[in-house]
Amino acid sequence: MSSASSSPRTVEEIFKDFNARRSALVRALTFDVEEFYSQCDPEKENLCLYGHPNESWEVTMPADEVPPEIPEPALGINFSRDGMHKKDWLSLVAVHSDCWLVSVAFYFGARLNRNERKRLFSLINDLPTLFEVVTGRMPIKDKPSMDGGSKSRNSTKRSIDGLAKSNPELLEESLGEVDDAENDETFCGSCGGSYNSDQFWIGCDVCERWYHGKCVKITPAKAESIKQYKCPSCSTKKGRQ
Repeated sequence: MSSASSSPRTVEEIFKDFNARRSALVRALTFDVEEFYSQCDPEKENLCLYGHPNESWEVTMPADEVPPEIPEPALGINFSRDGMHKKDWLSLVAVHSDCWLVSVAFYFGARLNRNERKRLFSLINDLPTLFEVVTGRMPIKDKPSMDGGSKSRNSTKRSIDGLAKSNPELLEESLGEVDDAENDETFCGSCGGSYNSDQFWIGCDVCERWYHGKCVKITPAKAESIKQYKCPSCSTKKGRQ
């Protein structure tokens, strides 16, 4: 999982690396949160949370080499797990993970010029932070509308504005579901971008995460012919929810 052999060089490559690591950490702190929580046993040694360029996450001890290949995540996140409320602990890990993601990006970007660094930071800053994702700081109106728990999510995902115009009662029911779901996804499961009514979204029928159509290469026309949509993650990880 090392990236030393092919370290990203350009702004686009570095941002792609950042985005992949960030997507992995979003998954660890939201969708896979119970698994992540269980792996952070306070009885174990110093543990770190890593997000890898292949969008996988890992809880492990830091690398042995000094200095390490890339900046290290916060060390010993497991020690405080049982001494804090779960949400507070996850928020703390999220803040430290945000810092790590930026430090890795600018480690790779050390050779960029001033304008390139500004462009890289602008791209990074357009995405919500892990802390914002974990604490649910996005308002409900920025979330994809849910369709009453229906498994039929093959059609175009309608914006909440559109839902309000067509069926106000359904909107109220939908918002109630979104508000009640403890780990409801606010952001795209691929890029982490927030919901925008001008963009096409599609929901996975297996894990119920939401994605920009462009991120998973699904157009509105193509979605109409899909009876049950499985996201890339669920398609490759059979048997795991």
